[in-house]
Amino acid sequence: MSEYLESHAAIRPIPQQRVIEKMNAYMSRRDYAGAERHLLYWLAEARSGGDLRGALMVYNELVGHYRKTGEREKALESAGAALALLKKLDFEGTISAGTTYVNIATMLNAFGENERSLALFERARPLYEQSEVTQPQLLGGLYNNMALTCTALGRYDEAQTLYEMALSRMARVPNGELEMAVTCLNQANLLEARDGMEAAEKGIYALMDRAAVLLHDEKLPRDGYYAFVCEKCAPTFEYYGYFAEAEALKEEAERIYAGT
Repeated sequence: MSEYLESHAAIRPIPQQRVIEKMNAYMSRRDYAGAERHLLYWLAEARSGGDLRGALMVYNELVGHYRKTGEREKALESAGAALALLKKLDFEGTISAGTTYVNIATMLNAFGENERSLALFERARPLYEQSEVTQPQLLGGLYNNMALTCTALGRYDEAQTLYEMALSRMARVPNGELEMAVTCLNQANLLEARDGMEAAEKGIYALMDRAAVLLHDEKLPRDGYYAFVCEKCAPTFEYYGYFAEAEALKEEAERIYAGT
């Protein structure tokens, strides 16, 4: 970390909220190249300004970005840098560490490294659960993504419990219906993996129907994140034979992206 300035007097913090808002604007247009340029610019600014906390935030954003674009090596490199910064900042027992562990664990699951993924989720869980200030959406994200890893490892009962915990937390969050819908679809995949399609068919279709209702809640903002979730959910609906629903979600996502 020698590229960072050590003097607190010399630190020039980057505008973290503005960086995130601009990142969201790029993602709402699916401008992945622009998003990467944006993040790398602010990473360089954080480095030159000695802003370790800002650099940690940017590295976390890069981990998520490279997960979405399927760039494994870049994702792992950003993850390593984020973990090194946690240590340098002495943040390893904080909510920030929990968020970093969840972010990296989710990325590792996406690239099939499930044992490493679960180990990081298990480091994050007590940090979130033992803090009185952990927001429900953070716990919901932890439980949902940890359940994905448990499912991949064949730990189905643990996964089912975690999904129910995720649904309980996200029910308390404004516009949490989107994350609840994703969890329902993940539960459907779990039932198929555990019980087989024939035995799980009734439960799967009940979960698919619930997810569709949640996604079409009229109070949800039809913004870039809504489009992203629609696009993310459409293949699962298609896989289980909900072709009209899948097509409607894809069309809604395209309409939103075109509008932004």
